[in-house]
Amino acid sequence: MTDWEAWLRTAAQRPSDHEDAKWQRTLAQVKASLDAHEPLKGRPWRVYAKGSYANNTNVRLNFDVDIAVEYHGYFYYDLEFELKGKDKSVVGIVDSDDPYTRDQFKKDIHEALVASFGKDSIEVGDIAYRIRNGKTTLPADVVPCWEYRRYDSKQSVHHGARIFTSSGKVVNNFPQHQLDNGTSKNLATSKRYKRMARALKKLQTKMLYEGVIKQELPSYLIECLVYNVPNGKFGAGTYSADMRWVLATIFNSTLNGGDWNDWKEVNGLKYLYRGGAKWTREHVHTFAGAAWNHMGYE
Repeated sequence: MTDWEAWLRTAAQRPSDHEDAKWQRTLAQVKASLDAHEPLKGRPWRVYAKGSYANNTNVRLNFDVDIAVEYHGYFYYDLEFELKGKDKSVVGIVDSDDPYTRDQFKKDIHEALVASFGKDSIEVGDIAYRIRNGKTTLPADVVPCWEYRRYDSKQSVHHGARIFTSSGKVVNNFPQHQLDNGTSKNLATSKRYKRMARALKKLQTKMLYEGVIKQELPSYLIECLVYNVPNGKFGAGTYSADMRWVLATIFNSTLNGGDWNDWKEVNGLKYLYRGGAKWTREHVHTFAGAAWNHMGYE
């Protein structure tokens, strides 16, 4: 029989300082390769880690490090809510005369990575350039992106990053909002939010390994699910009690009459199940039920 309290307390632990140093070293290696590439010198771009490593919710060091390379010579935008349909001039946007194209930026990033790590170590994906073959401390996904702003009103602008995929899709992310909101949630729950997110990710891995479930939910989705659990449900006397509340909340929310359609991503700016999400509430509901049963809750 599994001692679930002991198991959860181990699974919830944050990565060691040694593990943190590994992803930070990977980020530094990628940045050095870009800094050394002549066509990128003097241009307004920045490089930063995003995803589970940056947000301290990673659970396995064999996960890829997500690294954004964001161009700031111009920005993309959307006018939403009270500004929808209005001209960009209402918020002071003027056209850019920067001639540096998206294709050239992607090309320069790719050439910089090949020059540093070798052609055979770089895989070209729809979104990212993947560095493999042990050429960096950890495998890395390097994502070209551009500054993005979402204007909800004249006083409300949200800064993020826009990705243009090779297949023609446009994806808007808000990594700083995700980082800030996750940190605030963690503080408001006495650090139980990130502990339960890490524990639930490891529980899923355990269930997959043991054949309890067949389909894996994305790591980011699990973070979002735990994020939507009300703060008052955290901080019980045991980790087992916290996980019970987490799974019950996710399960009940994703019932037919649940409030699942109003749940948002950690960034607080995108709905979790709307807009062509890669997952459905049925996937989540099935997982939550299986996890509840696996842990023997009643």
